[in-house]
Amino acid sequence: MTSTTSPTAVDATAVVESVAELVRENYVFPDAARQLAELLRRRNAEGAYRTGSGSAEELAEAVTADLRSVNGDLHLALQFHAEPVPPDRGSAVLAAMRRDFDASLGGVPRVELLDGGVAVLEIGPKMFPLDWAAQPLTAALSLVAPARALVLDLRRNTGGDPNTVAFVCGYLLDGRTHLMTMLSRQGAVAEQSWTPPFVPGARFGASKPLYVLTSGKTFSAGEELAYDLQQLGRAEVVGEATRGGAHPRDGWTVHPHLELSVPVARGVSPVSGTNWEGTGVRPDVPCDADAALDRALSLAVARLA
Repeated sequence: MTSTTSPTAVDATAVVESVAELVRENYVFPDAARQLAELLRRRNAEGAYRTGSGSAEELAEAVTADLRSVNGDLHLALQFHAEPVPPDRGSAVLAAMRRDFDASLGGVPRVELLDGGVAVLEIGPKMFPLDWAAQPLTAALSLVAPARALVLDLRRNTGGDPNTVAFVCGYLLDGRTHLMTMLSRQGAVAEQSWTPPFVPGARFGASKPLYVLTSGKTFSAGEELAYDLQQLGRAEVVGEATRGGAHPRDGWTVHPHLELSVPVARGVSPVSGTNWEGTGVRPDVPCDADAALDRALSLAVARLA
């Protein structure tokens, strides 16, 4: 007999129960966590997640919509992966990121020197884990260090490792600098993010003009890099408001093709006392993302002149 079920068919009831319990136990906002767990269990009992095809992809879309219905947290998601993912905590997103890393020159797909001594450095599509990204980032950031001005392009950067954010900031700031404080579910200080005391290679430094390009797709750790540099007065942000996801997340595999993403901490800037959650990073120079590079270059040339 030929099966009519999807190759990614899933027991929705069991998966949603696992999701509800993981959210209840781990989401950084306990009140919202309880509310979301109750919502998922009620919807599950009502049969809201049973579809005709029984596919994991459809379940992911439906559950994600409900996860975001309470407070709009874009880091809350049930993510579908076409390739089977390992069961270890956090391993699903790392497997997907590794494929992107290998296809993007280690996360620095563009390094270019333009007229007038203005360098353009694109970091994307992710802020890859630092143990992967340190070497290509060191090479790229050292290469642009002698430039008279730097345009840092984050328009296609959709997140990643906060440690990599701190590493990049180490090339663009002088001295050890406090970037972010992470608060736990209980509201206690869980971790602080500082620029490293030493970076390999040459620094661009803290005195030359720096512009950061953003778009409506820039997200998470990509947003943090723009936000940190903006709040510290180090860079002008040029482009569009970003997506607005500020909470560090962790991941749990709940099915061979499904990973639950849950924020487990809350970042607070030592400068602003808050973060960009829900609002996005607001550009200093608003313009369409497609026009952001030209706008930043004109600002750089004018300032250098």
